[in-house]
Amino acid sequence: MTQSFDICVRGAGIVGQTLALLLAREKFRVALVGNTRPAVPSPQDVRAYALNEASHQLLLGLRAWPEGSAVTPMARMQVHGGQSQSANPATQNPVGHLTFSASEINQNALAWMVEVPALEQQLSEAIRYQPGITRLEQGDASGAYSNGELIHATLTVITEGRQSATRAELGVPFNSRPYPQTALAARLRASQPHQQTAHQWFFENQILALLPTGGPEGDTYALVWSAPHAPAAVLQTVGAEAFNDHLNQLLEKLAPGSENPGSLTLASEVVGWPLFFSQAERWCGAALETQPPSNAWVLAGDAAHTVHPLAGQGLNLGLADAEALTRRLRDRPYWRSLADLKGLRAYERERKAGIWPMSWTTDGLQLLFELSPAPLQTARNWGMSAFDRSGPLKQWATKIAMGLT
Repeated sequence: MTQSFDICVRGAGIVGQTLALLLAREKFRVALVGNTRPAVPSPQDVRAYALNEASHQLLLGLRAWPEGSAVTPMARMQVHGGQSQSANPATQNPVGHLTFSASEINQNALAWMVEVPALEQQLSEAIRYQPGITRLEQGDASGAYSNGELIHATLTVITEGRQSATRAELGVPFNSRPYPQTALAARLRASQPHQQTAHQWFFENQILALLPTGGPEGDTYALVWSAPHAPAAVLQTVGAEAFNDHLNQLLEKLAPGSENPGSLTLASEVVGWPLFFSQAERWCGAALETQPPSNAWVLAGDAAHTVHPLAGQGLNLGLADAEALTRRLRDRPYWRSLADLKGLRAYERERKAGIWPMSWTTDGLQLLFELSPAPLQTARNWGMSAFDRSGPLKQWATKIAMGLT
């Protein structure tokens, strides 16, 4: 027996689950293909995302926003540029400086740090009570699913992430350029409360970010550290005591005085992954012959694009994909099919234009801070400080990052 759906979402991560909820609320019949078991929180889980105001409002509307200490509003962010090349060690301090504050733009938070397991649980619960969504797991090689049926969908949305098997089966070129860096993630406990302040340092071809977690009064950080592959591999294996010593000695150099977040100790394992700048050449097409078959397919989230994590915008871009695709499908002329390529290409153009500023900004910043000539460092850090004093320009850029414009 074959069961028919309007839309099949392949990939049950955060973007896939959010998209399924959005589509079901528009009365589409949705099949969500992926792991049907809800996430089980682990004290060693280091995953957390910085979600902007647009993502915050989207998830609130779906009743999928976590509560309590799983959410930490980020009220302030300090960004420090590269170091001067003075021969005097006492003067080798960060000279480029930016401060972003939510109060400057009359907002409660610049972003929200959200624990991934808590968010996944909220999404799973929302799907459980949302009519119109059927959760399925891929079954045997014949294409049968966990309910023993074959399925067909008018449109298939591929949200399987950067390593998407379905995108590979379709032969869609995925242009991917590796960065000379590995991203390290861990949880840290500080000797003093974080005061809802995030810190980021650019130095020696590395980017180190401390993002507040544990709730508004918390004293823990999510560490995201982009470092060249060789030192990153060492940091993953040196052990907690050596890692703590290295990190605290580094922060004494990078963050003197009141800018120092306090003594930090590891509160989790250190995990790492290579970084890429990626984008699919085509985001949509006709006649998907893999299981489930459908009349057309379209990409969303990391299956379509990835960016450097230095601005924390990866998931925000994916959630914006979900919102834009749902809106395009909902507002299409009644006589056009969900599989109509004209509408799907309009979504592709909209989102490519939408991600372009952020993707090229993060790529350009990574390259800019990777370059080491002293004159360029001086100009770069002068530019950071000038931007910090730019008033309306800085407020405008902050609102873009928050998804407010």
